[in-house]
Amino acid sequence: MTLKPKRQIYSGQATQLEFDDNSVLARIVGPHNQFLAEIERKLEIAIIHRGNRLVLQGPSTSRAHAAQALRDLYAYALAGNEVTVRDTERAVNLGLGSESVAAKSGVFATPKRVINARTAGQARYIEALANNDLVFGLGPAGTGKTYLAVAAGVSLLSRGAVERLILSRPAVEAGERLGFLPGDMKEKVDPYLRPLYDALHDMLPGDQIQRRIDEGVIEVAPLAFMRGRTLSHSYVILDEAQNTTPQQMKMFLTRLGEGSRMTVTGDPTQTDLPASQMSGLSEARDVLAGVEGVATIELLEEDVVRHPMVRKIVKAYADHDRQRPRDPKRSN
Repeated sequence: MTLKPKRQIYSGQATQLEFDDNSVLARIVGPHNQFLAEIERKLEIAIIHRGNRLVLQGPSTSRAHAAQALRDLYAYALAGNEVTVRDTERAVNLGLGSESVAAKSGVFATPKRVINARTAGQARYIEALANNDLVFGLGPAGTGKTYLAVAAGVSLLSRGAVERLILSRPAVEAGERLGFLPGDMKEKVDPYLRPLYDALHDMLPGDQIQRRIDEGVIEVAPLAFMRGRTLSHSYVILDEAQNTTPQQMKMFLTRLGEGSRMTVTGDPTQTDLPASQMSGLSEARDVLAGVEGVATIELLEEDVVRHPMVRKIVKAYADHDRQRPRDPKRSN
């Protein structure tokens, strides 16, 4: 159904938005297209609802304004909020601020589930992910540092705030020597990227993941594949970053392009680098400390959310490490 705007809309001036969850889309459309009618009235555009798509017709400035309002409303509804006419008015007039919604409520909304903070440390991490261009998420196994970073990226991708989601890891060890492994390149590196695929499958339907990978909207690739690229309008994640050299880390950080955000995750105590090699993660954390737009969140043993035994194991190793002499070249 097309709702008529107050003034003539010329054909050919259109913006198309596609949403992953029709049930959530129905909540921002409103009963009998009530909420779409409110946006049309305020911005003097036409909105056509077709399945999981909305087609916006009208002047480019008004279309851009309406598109952002609709993305904000979708993220707001995806986070479990009921949408009202007043919410629609706020989205048009002031913006709901999807990042602030995540920061205040400690959640990321993804098509398959809403991801909640389960510890105080995770809540701080979600707030940092929602409000900074570059975030370092550090901590032991089981603290959700990678999972929450993927949730942030899927949330932004689903509401159209970024065009691509790029996930990367150093393959094998820091040198990324893959030649001795059997199979083609994909078969060589996929086992090392499996944790990233697992997180994606928790948040997106499998057919959507494969389709978006085929279209290049989602990319899962080893760190070596990032060299020489500029990653624009993307959410970029580097996992297991403690296994990067300083040169690799600088290379990766300088891939950040226009309209992009980046999250770097790792556990500085679990590096596979040679004993004489400083971790690029530790160096980057120190070099970029205090730079505006960069946040470092350190998750602790109390933030472990796996089996209760994992928290005990992490604590035991941390206590053991504190009793050993510190190697300055492997400083955390």
